[in-house]
Amino acid sequence: MPDQITRQLMMIRPVAFSKNKETAINNYFQVDTELKAEEVQTKALQEFDDFVQKLHQASIEVYIFEDSEDPLTPDSIFPNNWISFHQNGSVILFPMFSKSRRLERRWDLINALRDDFVITEVFEDLLSFESQQKFLEGTGSLVLDRVNNIAYACYSDRTEDEVIIAFEKLTAYTVIRFKAFQNSDGQRLPIYHTNVMMSIGDHFVLICADAIDNLFERDRVLESFRNQSKEIILISEDQLNNYVGNILQVKNKNNDCFLVMSTRAFESLNAYQKGQIEKYGTILHSNLTTIEMHGGGSARCMMAEIFLPIKKI
Repeated sequence: MPDQITRQLMMIRPVAFSKNKETAINNYFQVDTELKAEEVQTKALQEFDDFVQKLHQASIEVYIFEDSEDPLTPDSIFPNNWISFHQNGSVILFPMFSKSRRLERRWDLINALRDDFVITEVFEDLLSFESQQKFLEGTGSLVLDRVNNIAYACYSDRTEDEVIIAFEKLTAYTVIRFKAFQNSDGQRLPIYHTNVMMSIGDHFVLICADAIDNLFERDRVLESFRNQSKEIILISEDQLNNYVGNILQVKNKNNDCFLVMSTRAFESLNAYQKGQIEKYGTILHSNLTTIEMHGGGSARCMMAEIFLPIKKI
């Protein structure tokens, strides 16, 4: 039986984190501040280290890799976009919208994980789409229901149908597609990644259904969750903008469940929603304000789930 919840995470410790002008074109969560580049990196590094410390204190296993200074990769703190790990031992690499983000793909990290995990094959099939300017950014673009082999994807410049079809052929997944939007500067614009408006756990889904403007598409997505007997936890568009959709359910070494999110997301939840979420694990939150403002991503984006088989000693 496939697992939905990981017990191991991969995270990248930043050395030159900053707002990436290439990604800000269609990531409307990124904002400008008056901080200098050195201040942004210093604050982001402190937030990263504090976050990891909280994960360790909860006995959650994290494989931490240092970012490299050359080449410059300001978004390396979000590794879930370029790689995904699967229980059959496969690793999939994904085509990235931003040229600078393509430099985040590192074979040394994959090879380092071979020390503890079984990697049977690394699929690079999807990378050829970059030359066609077509993209699919990992578990940012695809929110995976690993138990039922269903993925959910909202279309954007970073999530395109032709690449989705190729992903379906490469894997056993069926992808449910839809359009989702957010308000930005008085316009209704596509949400850049599915994982900022939806998170799937073992027995629940947290989703901003209001972001799916087409009622037929909305009903189709929600009906899919009902068919899987998942509790639907609804969040508002305001909560989406506060990264409530960007959470991840994980397990620690003792098999205890946690719902990991930013403090900003936690403070945006109402008491009823916290009660809904806490049925599925202890809420763990950490301040990620600098990372959220400059990077346009939050807690879930920072964690690449490792589902690979563990090597037997």
